[in-house]
Amino acid sequence: MQIPGDLRYSSDHEWLRVTATRARLGITDYAQDALGDVVFVSLPDVGASFDAGSALGEVESTKSVSEVYAPVAGTVVTVNEALRDAPEVLNADPYGEGWICELEVADAAQLEALLDAAAYAQLTDS
Repeated sequence: MQIPGDLRYSSDHEWLRVTATRARLGITDYAQDALGDVVFVSLPDVGASFDAGSALGEVESTKSVSEVYAPVAGTVVTVNEALRDAPEVLNADPYGEGWICELEVADAAQLEALLDAAAYAQLTDS
C-alpha cells in the first residue's frame, strides 16, 4: 500500500496535497483497495462550500457506495472531470490522475489536525 510522505491524511481515508491556499483532494490507496473496482464518482459542484467533515461526493464500486468527506473547510475551485468517463482511474492512480477536486482552504489551521504519512500508516495498520 502506498502512503506518499508529502500528503496530509484524514481518518476517513482522504488525502490532501496542499499548495499555498489550495488543496487537491482524493481517496487513499487503502480506501480504493477496500472499495474494489470503482464504477462511478459523484463530484461536487464548483463553487460549493463545505465544512470540515461534510460529505462532498460519493464513490461507487462493485462492492459498495462510500461518501467522500472534506477533511478541511473550503470551497471547490475545480473538479476532475475525467472521472466522469473513467472512474476506474481512482483505482489505477489514486494519488495522481485519480484526484477528485481542489479546494480553496478556508482555515489553514485545520490542516495541522490532519495526519502525516507515519500517523496514517499507523491508523491503517490497526
